[in-house]
Amino acid sequence: MKERIISGNVRDEELVMEQSLRPEYLGEFIGQAKVKERLDIYISAAKEREEALDHVLLYGPPGLGKTTLANIIARELGVGIRMTSGPAIERPGDLAAILSNLQYGDVLFIDEIHRLNKVVEEVLYPAMEDFALDIILGKGPGARSVRLDLPKFTLIGATTRAGRLTSPLRDRFGVITRLEYYKEEDLMEIVIRAAKILSLEIETDAAREVARRSRGTPRVANRLLKRLRDYAQVRADGRLTLKVAEEGLRMLEIDELGLDKSDQRLLKVIIEHYGGGPVGVQNLAAAISEEVETIEDVYEPYLMQMGLLKRTPRGRMATEQTYTHLGLKVPDRQERFW
Repeated sequence: MKERIISGNVRDEELVMEQSLRPEYLGEFIGQAKVKERLDIYISAAKEREEALDHVLLYGPPGLGKTTLANIIARELGVGIRMTSGPAIERPGDLAAILSNLQYGDVLFIDEIHRLNKVVEEVLYPAMEDFALDIILGKGPGARSVRLDLPKFTLIGATTRAGRLTSPLRDRFGVITRLEYYKEEDLMEIVIRAAKILSLEIETDAAREVARRSRGTPRVANRLLKRLRDYAQVRADGRLTLKVAEEGLRMLEIDELGLDKSDQRLLKVIIEHYGGGPVGVQNLAAAISEEVETIEDVYEPYLMQMGLLKRTPRGRMATEQTYTHLGLKVPDRQERFW
């Protein structure tokens, strides 16, 4: 998949810059008010009891702050954090090595936890529930099981696809929290905060425009801001005014709803190739040369949130708003589906 500037996924080269923009404490974290309130209570209670925090599952579209919250939780608890991802833990031995090096109360953060190997996942069950590892020594009739005790720890799992988690794994999380797309006001505050960190002078109206086109996602807002900083530096006087922001966003081909050319292409394929739908996701993926998982994880959540795409039992459909946004006439036949 070609990397898109409005993608919620993080790029390797952006990690250092993104970390500099991340808040370090709950009080600095903007948005997700209900999530913050609940986490603050759970963290405070665990600290008062001097216990490890219950295991936490964070789920929602990419770029909403799951990794940031994991780091904040560890910092608020005053413990260490070990970070990995589901695909990176290939064998039970890999997981055992990580768990055996944790200290009491430490946080283990597993991103993309829905992609854990099933054999690894089964080893994780007793580790989460009983804080123990069951190791099989030897093979065949002489094989025996040895249980190793682990220090109590907090597992924080992050996923964009909570439905892909098995029930036994999901049930072992004491705190399950969904992150929602951000409101424009919160994103505007995030943009202004990031501009200060980047030493960028920005007008309020410009910050609002960046927020409006950021697809409800802080990571996208920060990415757009950094590209607009470059534009302002080269094409203007270094200040990000509303006019400069609009010119820069036009250059980046980000429209008023935050859609880029890839989003528009997907919607136009549904309309022009399949009469507005319905079309199966497999056919749609083949038509735009994307993976099914990319369509489901990257494209669809925001397009559905904006009312530009419908997911039906028969397939994906463009909506009346889609035609209006793309400047196309709504055909009479299509209207019967709404």
